[in-house]
Amino acid sequence: MGDGVSETELLADRFEEHRGHLRAVAYRMLGSLAEAEDAVQETWLKLGRVDAGEIRNLGGWLTTVVGRVCLDLLRSRTARREDPLDDTFIPDPLVRSLDRADPEQEVLQADSVGLALMIVLETLEPAERLAFVLHDMFAVPFDEIAPILDRGAAATRQLASRARRRVQGATPSADRDLGRQRAVVDAFMAASVAGDFDALLAVLHPDIVLRVDSGALVGGAAASKLVRGARAVAEQAMLFRQFAPFARMALVNGAVGMVNAPDGRLQAVMGATVADGRIVEMYILADPERLAELDLPDTLDLG
Repeated sequence: MGDGVSETELLADRFEEHRGHLRAVAYRMLGSLAEAEDAVQETWLKLGRVDAGEIRNLGGWLTTVVGRVCLDLLRSRTARREDPLDDTFIPDPLVRSLDRADPEQEVLQADSVGLALMIVLETLEPAERLAFVLHDMFAVPFDEIAPILDRGAAATRQLASRARRRVQGATPSADRDLGRQRAVVDAFMAASVAGDFDALLAVLHPDIVLRVDSGALVGGAAASKLVRGARAVAEQAMLFRQFAPFARMALVNGAVGMVNAPDGRLQAVMGATVADGRIVEMYILADPERLAELDLPDTLDLG
């Protein structure tokens, strides 16, 4: 009996070594942190039902299984959904402290995936998403992805190629330097606090796109919306400038963004894409139900 327990513990330890990687795969597949955690747990349960001693490459096996679990979840989600996602939907953001390392978030942030890319991934068909995520993001060969999709390697390659074209056409090129990002976001916040309309215009790209996801229950001025153009986005910033003093810098999907938490209660998470010294895209999650489920790191300063 003792040997059985120790074998299970050994397998659990080996699984834990891969957990961070599996969560990263599942998050990119599902865009939901809670669903990603469920997918990882389901992968662990499936591992318990097979003879692990027969698995030659545990990491590869686990990646394939979590991919299959996520594919099933995506397909059932698509089947349940009566209406297609609207233009305001924002996947769960990954939030961590800008100044202090947070080890639990490091793996998710490694080779970080921006919100712009996560939004495009939501528009892909489940099979396209799987082929693109596993091959382009995690270097899984097409001949290992093909059996998950019940297709040949050539057809799987085509799916990834189609997804790649969509991604490249819809994601803006971003400045990767956190210092420059921080300076731009800081300038935006300073202009918002001061109510300086011209300063806001100066820091926003003329063709900026603002996406606000407030969920289905929030109405009025704070409702979900898609806003295009610097002037219209600056007007939105002026409308909500009373909340600007409560904003705190944070890393949002690997880029400089903000959390807004008056009285320590999270009201919004803002992500931004910065290029050539201006904000080209802005994403605000303000859905109270989804914000309440976000697992924010303890190192994050909510003011």
